[in-house]
Amino acid sequence: MKKPSQFDAIVVGAGPSGNAAAYVMARAGLKVLQIERGEYPGSKNVQGAILYAKALEEIIPDFRDDAPLERHIIEQRMWMLDDTSFVGTHIRSDDYNKPPYNRYTIIRAQFDKWFSAKVREAGALLICETTVNHLIMDGDQVVGVQCDREQGDVYADVVILADGVNSTLARKAGFHGEIQAHNVALAVKEILFMPEETIRQRFNIGEEEGVVIEMVGRITDGMMGTGFLYTNKESLTIGVGCMLSDFKRNPNRTSPYVLLEQMKRHPCIAPLIAGGEMKEYCAHLIPEGGFHAIPQVYGNGWMIVGDSGGFVNAAHREGSNLAMTTGRLAAETVIDAKAAGRGYRANALSPYKAALDDSFVMKDLHKYRDMPGILHRNPQFFTTYPDLVANAARTMITVDGVDKTTKKQEVIASFRKGRSLTGLMGDAYKLWRAFR
Repeated sequence: MKKPSQFDAIVVGAGPSGNAAAYVMARAGLKVLQIERGEYPGSKNVQGAILYAKALEEIIPDFRDDAPLERHIIEQRMWMLDDTSFVGTHIRSDDYNKPPYNRYTIIRAQFDKWFSAKVREAGALLICETTVNHLIMDGDQVVGVQCDREQGDVYADVVILADGVNSTLARKAGFHGEIQAHNVALAVKEILFMPEETIRQRFNIGEEEGVVIEMVGRITDGMMGTGFLYTNKESLTIGVGCMLSDFKRNPNRTSPYVLLEQMKRHPCIAPLIAGGEMKEYCAHLIPEGGFHAIPQVYGNGWMIVGDSGGFVNAAHREGSNLAMTTGRLAAETVIDAKAAGRGYRANALSPYKAALDDSFVMKDLHKYRDMPGILHRNPQFFTTYPDLVANAARTMITVDGVDKTTKKQEVIASFRKGRSLTGLMGDAYKLWRAFR
């Protein structure tokens, strides 16, 4: 028999999605318990990240007043690399240098800790260094959680799972199965400390301005993945991520750490990070299955938010921003259900899925639903094409006595030799499908 609820809601996890959900509910006057297994929120997240202002603005409109923001981003660079060079594009605008700024670099450990303080200010109770072992069921209804410490069994009207991509609780409860290796990426990151003046000189930026570089090509050793480099105030965040299934079957048996070290030695990247002192390193899983890999996200007395629900894809590299939106929408659903007195059965929580479907989260996931599979099945986009594009660029800009018409013919011939006319047409169609 179900015991009386001690809380309106329990949130498991204190990352961006869990903090968003707990904050919105607590601010609305609900009695909220948040449980975090780390020593403190952010203790497991040393990496840097990008914060899109809009997602947080909808939760805490005045966040810029005291949030631990590193730099506002004024320039985005996109690089395609072969073994010795890159071909890319830069987007830099003074419009991004005018407040309110659109994007910021952040250090997750600092940001999560700040967000958690806001959650507690709103009235939620936070318990750290506590692991939730199981969900408590009353028939088919989730009614609480069973913890590993003196808290024991804790009861609530609804439980929101924000415990990460490999959600043990959801799996134990049968809400979704084991995560598949082809639906998740393994990313490794380092934070390299260096003087602020050095960062400003190397990236041609002002005191609070920042640059983001996103990279594809040979740096992933033939695997589907991307590299990235962010500027913080007195550090750089550098990392690379590839599909977990690709790491398993990679013929070179390249480990994630070795892949990152190889990337750092690339002649186009090494000068940017030279002299940086590595003080923090982390590896973490990122859901990359996209639209087709999203499980059921609500049920009788439970909801799933953030990475636990797979809400990130190639269209949005920074899952924390999507995560905050899912947390907010879940919290608003709980608030509305309580106000209407509908209870917390699946039909009362179904507006969460409707809100997701109407948001940019699911619209973008649906738009790019075929991208993960297409790119994963076609490694030439990460090997052959970077080589062909870089060679074409070098051929056309090298002054060696050969006329441009002949050079153009050489470039065309190299593409036909590298992929054949049929292959080129097929790849163009695949890209059209991925981005249509």
